[in-house]
Order: sequence, then structure tokens, then C-alpha cells
Amino acid sequence: MDENLVTLLEAEADRSGDRTAVIHGETRRSWRDLDARAARLAGLLASRGVGEGSRVGVALFNGPEYLETVLAVMKIRAMPVNVNYRYREGELLDLLGDAEAEALVFDASIEERVTAVEDRLPGLKTLVRLGSSPGTALDYEQAIRETPPMPRITRSGSDSWLMFTGGTTGRPKGVVSTHRWLVGAVGYNTRGMAGAITLVAPPLMHATGLYLSFGCLLGGGTVAYLPSRSYDPAELAREIERLRVTCLVVVGDVFTMPLAEALERGSYDVRSLKRMVSVGVTWSAEVKARLLDHCDAVLEDMVAASEGGPFAKSVTTREHQFVTSRFELLPGCRVIDDDGHDVVPGSGNVGLLAAPAAEETHYLGDPEKSAQTFRMVGDTRYVFTGDLATLAEDGSLVLLGRNSRVINTGGEKVFAEEVEQVIARHPGVEDVTVIGMPDPRWGHRIVAVVARRAGAELDARTVSDHVATVLAGYKRPRRVVFVPEIRRSPSGKINLAWARHVAQDEEARQATFGS
Repeated sequence: MDENLVTLLEAEADRSGDRTAVIHGETRRSWRDLDARAARLAGLLASRGVGEGSRVGVALFNGPEYLETVLAVMKIRAMPVNVNYRYREGELLDLLGDAEAEALVFDASIEERVTAVEDRLPGLKTLVRLGSSPGTALDYEQAIRETPPMPRITRSGSDSWLMFTGGTTGRPKGVVSTHRWLVGAVGYNTRGMAGAITLVAPPLMHATGLYLSFGCLLGGGTVAYLPSRSYDPAELAREIERLRVTCLVVVGDVFTMPLAEALERGSYDVRSLKRMVSVGVTWSAEVKARLLDHCDAVLEDMVAASEGGPFAKSVTTREHQFVTSRFELLPGCRVIDDDGHDVVPGSGNVGLLAAPAAEETHYLGDPEKSAQTFRMVGDTRYVFTGDLATLAEDGSLVLLGRNSRVINTGGEKVFAEEVEQVIARHPGVEDVTVIGMPDPRWGHRIVAVVARRAGAELDARTVSDHVATVLAGYKRPRRVVFVPEIRRSPSGKINLAWARHVAQDEEARQATFGS
């Protein structure tokens, strides 16, 4: 499939015309309007010098405007940069600087943070603001009203696509691939989408939400988003019932455990659901069973990453139950040991999960990390995300976790050392280590093990609040455990096994903080 994704979506817009493409609360956007508004925004960006190969930041909440912006960027053969709207100033500066972004489309609620960094980003020439504000950025809706639509152009499947991810590399890295790869990845999820209404609950700033939205649209379906900006499981249940949603996109137990609780407390009719898809976080068998009490749906649990995949899946129905973290390897994917050999089913040996990778896929501006993640095994190039796994006797995949210190909490990837560095800067901290501990809802929760400086008065809330002043709220520790000292090896490496043992023994007595 040597096609460009936005060219395919333009063809779908021509076919579908006035049929609804996007639903967001009471807003309904037809295919014709979605494409026309994206063309006008593309015209604005083109008039400001944004063109092929340029990078445009997108810092928006879920809604049709997010899709319009990404489509507009693709129309001019530029690359969108997914910006986490929770980022603080320093994180915005790092991401937009690394991406060398020339333009930024952002929600008015984060304008203060954008204003604080724009002067330090000389390459950022154009700011477009969605929502009313006294700031100087261009107004999104006014720009769409006043700018002529950009004429359609010829594009290629070789055009570049960019998705930033925390991945296995700590600081967010841009994964550069092609539209040829993107169409293949998105096309995996087009099955059964024609005429269907797919409700995408996770943020579009992450690959799961965006790629499943693309899959729905490419399959000729309608995509819907929750009206509120924060996740409300009762609202999700109401929208499923109101819209007669047929496919629901979630992120593991983080979304589905509260949904199951809401369904058990309320009287919602969600029998329209025929398919539920989750990517990226543990989705437990127990929660799946609770959901199947309310709908007769096919539950698809996918293992994938921005770097590549999908790697594996599990399918659960009322008749076919699977255990937690047990998957079926997808064609071409392997579990490879340290010697480059396939792990033998039933051997108990552990290897790294790998999937075939396109030759063009790499990390933006980081050949060293690219070489670590994308490697040749025999004559085939594979992507290794750092997931450790083994194979059961029946060949099913058993995921064991990451071999790095990336903490996956609620679908967000957090690098432990980044949080450690912030905590260590507090004057009351002598030493610190940050670990991820299993959590039934979030997958993992962030736990800080802290040694105070002599005489310092430091409590858990102070540590957590200190992190939140520098980093996004989801990166602050949910528990803080104080110890006399941090155990390290003679070479200075932290004894992580000891830290986890301490956390297990002590964390129940510490305060728990919200995200």
C-alpha cells in the first residue's frame, strides 16, 4: 500500500459527503466539513511558510479540531508533533525544541505556558490558538473562516510521519516513519468500521487514540469523543447508550475498571457494543469478565508501540476467556533471546518481544538510540521496545514487563530518572530513587523512596508537590517512602530490588496523592 493517509481520507470524504465523520458532545462534523476545514487550516499554515517536512505542534484536547489540525498538517506534507497538554514549561521547551517545530496549534487553556517558552524557540514562527483569549496568537476559528482552502496536491506513501513517545528511551523521542507504514498500521483496525460508531476514550495526543481514530475513518465509520476533558466513566457509559456506540477504544484497566464500576452502580444500556479495543496497559481478565456481564462484545487486547507493531493480541468473548497478560503473537513477530534465537515455547526462557520494522523507521536526530531499538536479526530488521516475555507450551505469549526503568502508569510513560532528578533538587533531599509498583487500576504507580537531609523537615506531600511544579501531574509520585539512606552498589548504582522491597513494606503507611 504505497498511499498517503490523508489522500485516502480525502477520497473517503468525497465518497461520504454529508455523512457524519466526527461526534463530540452535541457537535457533529460531516466528512465534507471535516475535509474543508482541514483544507482551510492547511492554507493558513502554507501561507505562513509551513511546507513539506516542516513540523507542527498539536497541543489540543480531544475533539474534531484535533483531527482537523493533523489532517491539515498532512495535507501540506508536513509532520504533526503530538504535544502533551499536561506538560509544564520546561517539558514544552524540550519537546518543541527537539522537534524544531515551526508552528503550534494549542488550546487556550495552556496559553500561559506557551507564552512563557515561545521567545526561547526562535524557530516557532506561527501560533494558532483554539478558544477565546486576549493573547496575540492567531484565532483558530477566525483563520478557518477567512482562509481559502488549499487546493489538493499529489503526495506519496514515502512522505514522513512523526509520533513522539516516551517509549524505552526516557525523554520523549520522535519516531519517524512513513505514510506507507502508517497506512499499514492504521489499516489493521479498519475491520468492521464501515457505518460503525467508534468512541475513542483515550487522548488523541497518544498513538492509541489517534491511530484507532484513523482506523475508524479509513474504514468509513464515525468516530466519537467524550464531551469532557477529564475521564468520567459515568459519562462514557451515557455516551455509549446515547450514540449506540458499536466499538469502544480504551486503555486497559485504567479506563475499564471505573467503567465496570459505573455499569454496576447505574442502569446504562451498553448492549450496542460489539467490539472493545485496548492498547498499551494491562487489561485484567477479571475486569473483562465484569464488562461482559453488560454487553456481548469481542474484547481485543493489543500489544503495540509507537515504534512499531502491533506485536500481539488477545481476544476475549463470553465463550472464550483469556488470562491476564496472555497473548497470541501476530505474524512475523518473535520473542528473541540474547543470542538472537527464538525462545522455545514451554522452555521458560525469557526474551525480548520483537516485530518487523520498516527500513525508514528511526528516532528523530538520535542514531544511537535508533541502533539500540531497531536491529537486524538475520536478514530482517526488527523493533525491540524492551518488553520481556516468554512463550507458554501452547505458544501463547506471556508478557513479563519492561527491561528498562520506564514506568507505564495509566497509559503514560514516565522515565524514573527524570523524576529522580527533580526530587533530588529539593534542598531537603539527600538521595532518592523512583520505581514503579504494580497497581490494579493504573498498571503501575510511581513510588519515590527518599532519604532526607540531616535536620530537614520534609513530608510526602511536599515531595509530590515539588515534582508537580516542574513536571506534568501524572509524573509525580503517588506514594513516598522515607528511609535513612538509599542503598547503592560500590559503583553508585541503586539497589532496585531493595527499593522495591522497602516500598512493599512501607508504602501502605504513606499518603496517596491524586494524578
